[in-house]
Amino acid sequence: MAHSLSAKKRIRQNEKRNARNRWRKNIMRESIKELTDKILHAPLKEAEEALKAAAKIIDRTASKGTIHKNQAARRKSRLAARIVARKKAGQVEAPPKKK
Repeated sequence: MAHSLSAKKRIRQNEKRNARNRWRKNIMRESIKELTDKILHAPLKEAEEALKAAAKIIDRTASKGTIHKNQAARRKSRLAARIVARKKAGQVEAPPKKK
């Protein structure tokens, strides 16, 4: 356990930053899950709009220092590649849902 005042303050700061970073990562993961769902089950136009929204959230997370800028670029690139693959497959409309 910390004894000095500065060490105690550092612990408080770390707890706040940790909570804030966890929150930012959760928001980012939720947007990526939503995008993945739209890539699989929604029309292509909705998936592209979801990609823009997810890219914005990913960039914001990277700008705050929660994730590295290269990780943000890699995530956006992989998500965009999935949409491009769907375009190449010719799936403009939503694919049929399995029962």
